[in-house]
Amino acid sequence: MALQTPYSIPKVNLPEQAEDALMSGPPRNVRRKSVLSPKMLTPPELGDYPDNHSGGNSITSVNSLASLLKEKIQNLPQTIRKKKSDNYKIKVFVILLFITIVILICCATYLYNQKVLAKAYFERIKFNKMKRIMKIYNNDGVETINARLGTTLSYNKVLPCLPQDERNDGSICLEWMDRARLYLHFYTLQDHVKCYNLRWISLNEHIAPTDCIEMTPGVHWYGGGQNQESAWPLEKGAHNFQPFVTGHVDRHEWGNVLKRYFINTKGTAVIIDDKTPLYIAIVNGTKKELCLKAQYDDFAFANKFTIAPVLNYSICTGNNMSDLFSQLSEHTLWDGLKQDDIEVIESLLTEPLWEITTDQKESLTEEMVTNFTNDVIALGTIKQGHVLLNEFWQNQVGDFEVDTERFPTLHETIEVLSRRGFRVVFTIQPFISTESINFAEAVEKRLLVLERSSSRSVPALTSFKTVQSAGVLDITNNRTIPWVTEKLKAVMKKYKFNAFYLELGTAYDMPHYYQCEKPLINPDQYKTLFTNTIQNSVSLLGVSDAIERPRSPRFVSLPRFESSWDGLRRVIPTILTYGIIGYPFLIPGAVGGDYDSIDSQLAHLNGTSEVEDQELYIRWLQLAAFLPVVRYNRLPNSYGDNKVLDMAINLALLRQNKVH
Repeated sequence: MALQTPYSIPKVNLPEQAEDALMSGPPRNVRRKSVLSPKMLTPPELGDYPDNHSGGNSITSVNSLASLLKEKIQNLPQTIRKKKSDNYKIKVFVILLFITIVILICCATYLYNQKVLAKAYFERIKFNKMKRIMKIYNNDGVETINARLGTTLSYNKVLPCLPQDERNDGSICLEWMDRARLYLHFYTLQDHVKCYNLRWISLNEHIAPTDCIEMTPGVHWYGGGQNQESAWPLEKGAHNFQPFVTGHVDRHEWGNVLKRYFINTKGTAVIIDDKTPLYIAIVNGTKKELCLKAQYDDFAFANKFTIAPVLNYSICTGNNMSDLFSQLSEHTLWDGLKQDDIEVIESLLTEPLWEITTDQKESLTEEMVTNFTNDVIALGTIKQGHVLLNEFWQNQVGDFEVDTERFPTLHETIEVLSRRGFRVVFTIQPFISTESINFAEAVEKRLLVLERSSSRSVPALTSFKTVQSAGVLDITNNRTIPWVTEKLKAVMKKYKFNAFYLELGTAYDMPHYYQCEKPLINPDQYKTLFTNTIQNSVSLLGVSDAIERPRSPRFVSLPRFESSWDGLRRVIPTILTYGIIGYPFLIPGAVGGDYDSIDSQLAHLNGTSEVEDQELYIRWLQLAAFLPVVRYNRLPNSYGDNKVLDMAINLALLRQNKVH
């Protein structure tokens, strides 16, 4: 082979087809050239070829290129799918991120709107007008009240009041159209006591304004009065809406002494206006709540002083419960007392009250009184104290005259008792039995409470204790006061006893459809009017029922407790409750429970053993030694066991030396 120039192409034996192809010139398809790499298009050096060249080597190179292209094309869908998978994950992430951002924006907007709606009033109130949620904070910024207002409105749109409905005392006025109007007012009682008055005026006679205050766990509530469960603290009880008037706890929700006043351990008090037709419930739902409602009815709040009910109350906050209680308590307890008044208080606190009682009129005689007091003297070191005769000193309830058949020489007996150191007290009531000698006169002079909506002046009748049919003196009638006080003064002057004890009965002892000459806010207002009238005219030792503390030195009685261990258990929470609501001078139930007659004593003994009854009496004695007054209707020596009598004497000495 001849030498070739560096750029000469060696001669290679090709097939005819290949040769023809070479001779025919460059290929037409330009794109095909672009498939080859630049190295493949560059003439190789002489030394690059092997000694033996053949067409097979070129075909192999072409096949390798085709395989590479095929492999790339086959891998192309996987690459595309991988890219699509990555894109899908990114899109999902972006969508979730977008949703999260939207949710956060919505939450922030909602919380902001709630903060705007929960506007601050008077610095210490936050009130959400749409949800009607109110929170009150004390001076330290601690939440003390969380309340739901207007729970019966069922309407969320609130508007500012019209100019003619606004007040000039700085009150904030809000109105729920055609339903109710709310006034918020701030005032201060003392330096550290801030009060917020809430006054709901119903604009629809069918809507009873109702507010519910949460009884937060760990915060204890007290006040109101004795309730059906004798709950102490108050949140342990639970009952539905009932009129807040006096009653018998065995049949009604509330007891014989009430005050529209509640206080909790966070230093917050709720005080309800006397004119509010008040219903109260302690709701035991998802949250324990004290609920207040204003509602008219056909008995307790039958007299409508407004077209629709008004709920008016104040919430007062202080530094703590003790400080707030002290600030809200009455500070005129000893004001205006005479020396005789102080002696009466001291005698009741240091000497027993001996109650001579029976449910059979014939059983109470002058001889019984003499024998009972002789037995008291025979006890020895126990002081004489007061002797209380129940209403059967009269022939009929409402006579206001001594029954001379059973008490022929009572004036002499009372004189003897006075020399022996006793003070004699007569029980009276505002009830006039239809069999009384005074009933006809009272009807003729129209001195009695009348039937409501009666076309004629028909007396409204009721029952009280053993009296099956009786009228009630209308103390709002100006003619009644002189009539009854004249009779009371006459009997006191004749028999020269010391005082009267006024047994008023509960609200439910009033006739259901009662009507006085001057409308009463509720049946309990009668008690206050009668007590204030009588105590200005005659000497009054105490009252059985009250919604307002009588002027000192008058005491208020606890309700009668049955002679049982459960009755004993009720004494302490009841007396503590009455003390909190402003009644410091109290006459507890009788030692051993209340017995009205020998028959009731025997009935009790039939259900329990003498030993158990004696043990109950001793435990009651021990408790009574630390109560304001020790009241007996059963003598300590009635068991015939010196152990009981010795216990009574020792406790009496302890009381004289240590307690008072």
